[in-house]
Amino acid sequence: MPLVGPKSRAKVDATVFIPTFNGEKYLDQLLNAIEAQDFAGNFEILIIDSGSTDRTLEIIADHPSVRLLQIPQSEFGHGKTRNQAAQLARGADIAYLSHDAIPVGQHWLSALIEPLDADGLDCVAVVGRHIARTDCFPLLKFEIDGVFAGCGPLDRVTVVDGSVANFSTMSAGELFYSDVNSATRRDFLLNVIAYRDVPYSEDMAFARDLLTAGYRKAYQPAALVEHSNDVTLAEYPKRIFDETVGLRRVGERVPSHGWLGTFARIVKDVLRSSVRILGDSDYTVSEKLHWLASNPRYVWAKWTSMRRASRINLDDKSALSKYSLEASRV
Repeated sequence: MPLVGPKSRAKVDATVFIPTFNGEKYLDQLLNAIEAQDFAGNFEILIIDSGSTDRTLEIIADHPSVRLLQIPQSEFGHGKTRNQAAQLARGADIAYLSHDAIPVGQHWLSALIEPLDADGLDCVAVVGRHIARTDCFPLLKFEIDGVFAGCGPLDRVTVVDGSVANFSTMSAGELFYSDVNSATRRDFLLNVIAYRDVPYSEDMAFARDLLTAGYRKAYQPAALVEHSNDVTLAEYPKRIFDETVGLRRVGERVPSHGWLGTFARIVKDVLRSSVRILGDSDYTVSEKLHWLASNPRYVWAKWTSMRRASRINLDDKSALSKYSLEASRV
């Protein structure tokens, strides 16, 4: 604290921005966690809602400290709306959260924006760590663990400096960025590099753009959120499809495998993840048996969808829409 309300005339040091659309499941818990932050300066909560039809707006109304802007769903864009938030924000720094990412602990906001300090690490963007929800299916849980293990150690901030590092040789962890839990400087977005208006992976594109321009970004493991996508087995391959197509669109390297190579990766992934399930103390014996039986279907869905997404014509709007989870939710 202190959290300032919409009518406050006080100087605002940080804005926490959340784009919402039918986010009733976690939103109250999320807002409670933000309101409980122990922060040295003033901060505000800004929400742009793009046409929610569930209880999202009712939940927001129960939190009078929130600044709310409502827009039609047709006006939403992953990069476009985040740029709009930067224009509306009163804070010098902006923290971005998805509507289903729950900050862990009272110092999440302080930790997340710390690397932005010009007198400190002088980064222009920060990505925080995710941990999966307890009901997350194992394959996704292991992927989340693996992504952030590749970003850096848990005991310190990891900085990637675009002015000294060769972009073409950076690892996946060095390139990784996610607006599920991130922060940047408002003036940087408004005056230097904005988000691209792309259908997906606006966060990865932003990281790519700032690094190639010679700026610094950080991974802050102390800024922790609980987050994993609530997708069914039927939705999971569509999510993977969107993520892979999104990476292709922003110029990331996406390998393309034939059926033999894809099958080999499925077998390897099933064996590897099965061993991890057996050794994971988070699961009971009955849960381990359940996931051992169902996990191969998730692995098949993952790799076959990645193969499709790596080969599809990016100009074929009909085919892209057919396999996209984003398109199915419009």
